[in-house]
Amino acid sequence: MQQSAVKSPVLIYTEQTPNPESLKFVTNRMLYKGTADFREAEFAKEWSQIATELFEMPFVKGVYICNNFVTVTKEMNYAWEDIMLKLKEFIKAYVGEEKEILKDGFAEAMEKIEAERGVGYEYSGDEVEIVQKIKDLLETYIKPAVEMDGGNIEFKKYEEGIVYVVMQGSCSGC
Repeated sequence: MQQSAVKSPVLIYTEQTPNPESLKFVTNRMLYKGTADFREAEFAKEWSQIATELFEMPFVKGVYICNNFVTVTKEMNYAWEDIMLKLKEFIKAYVGEEKEILKDGFAEAMEKIEAERGVGYEYSGDEVEIVQKIKDLLETYIKPAVEMDGGNIEFKKYEEGIVYVVMQGSCSGC
């Protein structure tokens, strides 16, 4: 008698974010060990089927994928109570079918883009140490809190005493 592997069910729940237009859909599955921020359907079509299908829904404005969650940013003229269940069911079914979340090569392409963001910013002397301390603080203290809210923060540059960052996911409008 053959035994077939029993798949554990996909569990999903929602968490509010500080951004009232974004909702975090948390699953019991690892979706992507990294961050994937889709603010446009065209970019999603290139790299992610789940994001592409979410953008086909008229109320989806943005999709952010990180670890075990998907943060969806909606268009302002829709209410969460009208669309949340549809989104929850879609994400649960998609993840349950074990479909590809991101296409191969995504991480490498994003690393290249992120490296290009930093091009042109050369630091010397004390600035090198300051920039490293800023990056360490962001990674250790700020990034985990921002991820809990369904977003991400990345260092962009340090210039004349001002730190510039890139906010993603539910925090992209912050």
